[in-house]
Amino acid sequence: MKVVKFGGSSLADGPQFQKVIDIIKADPARQVVITSAPGKRQDTDIKVTDLLIKYAKLTIAQQDYSEVVAQISARYQAIGTFFKVPAEEMTPIKEAIVHLPNHDYPDNDYLMAAFKAHGERLNARLMATVLNNLGIKARFVDPKECGLIVSDEPNNATVLPETYTNLAQFDYGDERLIFPGFFGFTKNGQIATFSRGGSDITGAIIARGLHADLYENFTDVNAIYAANPKIIAHPQAITKMTYREMRELSYAGFSVFHDEAIIPAIEGQIPINVKNTNQPDLPGTLIVPEQHFEPTQIITGVASSNRFAALYLHRYLLNKEVGFTLKLLKVLYKYNVSYEHMPSGIDDLTVIFDKTQLDTDTIHAMCHDIQEVLHPDTLQWINDYAILMVVGEGMRNQIGVTEHIFESLVDHNIGVHMINQGASRISIMLGTRQADADEAVKCIYNAFFVKKAVASD
Repeated sequence: MKVVKFGGSSLADGPQFQKVIDIIKADPARQVVITSAPGKRQDTDIKVTDLLIKYAKLTIAQQDYSEVVAQISARYQAIGTFFKVPAEEMTPIKEAIVHLPNHDYPDNDYLMAAFKAHGERLNARLMATVLNNLGIKARFVDPKECGLIVSDEPNNATVLPETYTNLAQFDYGDERLIFPGFFGFTKNGQIATFSRGGSDITGAIIARGLHADLYENFTDVNAIYAANPKIIAHPQAITKMTYREMRELSYAGFSVFHDEAIIPAIEGQIPINVKNTNQPDLPGTLIVPEQHFEPTQIITGVASSNRFAALYLHRYLLNKEVGFTLKLLKVLYKYNVSYEHMPSGIDDLTVIFDKTQLDTDTIHAMCHDIQEVLHPDTLQWINDYAILMVVGEGMRNQIGVTEHIFESLVDHNIGVHMINQGASRISIMLGTRQADADEAVKCIYNAFFVKKAVASD
C-alpha cells in the first residue's frame, strides 16, 4: 500500500484535480491520499490558506468578511463545477466555510488554526466527493476519526505517540482513503495545525501509522536537485538519497521538504518518492534508509540559507571557566531562544541562530544580559551570515573533500567564517557572508559536478 500526498499547486483547480485523479487511478496500490489546500493557479493568484488567514483576521477584528468568504467558496465551487458535482453535495462545503466564525474557540490562536486547517479539510472532502461521483469508491477520513492526536500548540503542533496506536487500530477496506493534511486534534478536541510543511508531516505520519510500503510526495518539480535551480541552471537531478542527506540539505534551504517533515517516515523506515504531478511517469527522487545504500558520487548536493545570524564572544581563558556555557544557555532560555550551532575555540565562541525566531528588541535585550552575566572582552552580533551545507554519503570514506571545497572557494576569493563537520562525516557546514552564499554554491557545485563530468568525458 502507498500513501500519496499532493501539494497545493497539484490541487489548485479542476484540471489539476483531474491529473491527481489520473495518478490515483494509475496504481491500485495508491490507496491513501493526503490533500493540501488549493494553491495558486497562476503567479498572481492567492492560495486558499492565505484567504482563510485573512478570513480569520477579519473575524477576530469583527470586520466584514463577506467578500473573502465568497472568494473561498468560489475556489471550491469551481472545482465542483469542473466535475459536475451536484449542488446539494457542494452545500456542506459552503456551509462549513460560512459557519467557521460561529464555533467556540479557546482563544484567537485556536481560531486561526481552525480556519487555516479548513483549506485542507474541505479539499479532502471535495476530493472524496469527486471520486465517488466518478465511480471510484472513496472515503473522507477526518483526523479526529482516525485518532491523529497532537500537542496543545494551536499553530505549531507536534504529533503525540498515541496517534500511532490509534492508526494501527484504524479499520478500512478497499476504498480510497482521503485524509486532509496539515492538522490534527488536541486531547481537548480542538484543531491544531502543524508548522511549515504541514501536509508533508501528515503524509509521513499516516505512512508510518498505516505501515505503508512507500510514501509518494507529489509536487511541482521533477525531482530533488543537487543545487537550487535558481542558483545553478539545470542542476543534476538526484535519483536516490538517504534520509539524513535529505535532512541536512533541507536544513540549509532545500525547499521540497521542511527538515522536520519527514521524521515520522524516517522513524517508520518508509521510503519516500518525490515526484511531479505534471509528469508523473518520471522517476523523481527516492529517499531511503542509510542501510545498504551505496553512494554513486562524493557529494549528493550543496545548499545555502541566509536565515541565520551569529553572536561572537571572546574572552581570554574562556575554556577554563566552569559553567560559562551554562550561564549563556540560561540567558537564551530566559528569552525562549534556541540556538542552531555553537562552534568554539579556547578563547572564543560563536553562537548561530535562526533569525526567524528573533526580533530587534529580543536581540538587544539578550545581548545586554549576556554582557552583564558573562562579561566578554568582545561581544558582536553578526546579521550578515549565511550557512552552506555540502552533503553526501560518499564523503565518509573520501580523503581530500574539504581541501577540494576550499580550493574552489579560494579560486573565487570567497572567505569562510566557520567550518563544522558532524560525527557522521556526511556533511560539512560552512559559514560565509550572505553576499557570497550563491557564488559559493556555484563554486562547490562546479567543482564536484561540472568538472567531474568534464574529466570523465
